[in-house]
Amino acid sequence: MMGRRTSRLIKPVRGWSEDLPDPEEEQRVYPRLIRVNEINDVWMEIPRYVNHGWGSSWFFGIMGVCCLIFLTSLYSEIGMLSTPVGLLLIFALLSFVVFLLRTAFFEPRGAPVRFNRKQQKVYVYEYKKSIWPWARWPVTIKVFDWADIQGERVEMSGHADWGHRVYCEVCRPGTYQVVDRFVLTWTVGSIHDVYGLWSACCQYMQGKAVSDKPLRTDTPPDWTPFRTVRWPEEMDKASRAVPEWSIK
Repeated sequence: MMGRRTSRLIKPVRGWSEDLPDPEEEQRVYPRLIRVNEINDVWMEIPRYVNHGWGSSWFFGIMGVCCLIFLTSLYSEIGMLSTPVGLLLIFALLSFVVFLLRTAFFEPRGAPVRFNRKQQKVYVYEYKKSIWPWARWPVTIKVFDWADIQGERVEMSGHADWGHRVYCEVCRPGTYQVVDRFVLTWTVGSIHDVYGLWSACCQYMQGKAVSDKPLRTDTPPDWTPFRTVRWPEEMDKASRAVPEWSIK
């Protein structure tokens, strides 16, 4: 229930502000999606756009390439390129550049969450990014039962990150013991928007009507020449499937 001073959950999210209404309750806030990729009678997909811009990754990545070329040429001329210190510095700069360019080119834009109301399951698209740029950054799809999910709101008050987030807490069945969590939306400015989003998700999974007209239809500036969200084929089919027992 919104307005409680302490969370009903065991191990709430860091910076907890309030619990959102139980997903099975009658939702009292008008349901309104912030953004939506697809919504139909079986499944719904919402994107989760991060709050930072991609321009800094492109800028520092390109600047890093220029610095790398310059330093490599300079070290070669003064004979430092063959020394351990020179090689270490070049490798460190190269790693930093690779990290920035991998982020700019390949990090998913709006990593989505799919809600399948026929299955009563939630499919979460996660990108495992590492500070080590030479490692594999895999995509994993987490699958949860909707019955095990609770919602929490976190109020962000940072200089560059001000507003509200919604976290979905995954609990042990029949308890409030949190075992996992994922972000439903990154920071948005209006508290009414996050209330409306949570209400829309709950009503959709309850089998009720939810408008396919979201608050926003724009896409944040996030250019890359690649399609960054690629559902694994098997999980793509599974997340959109209608279970046989639900077919009448």
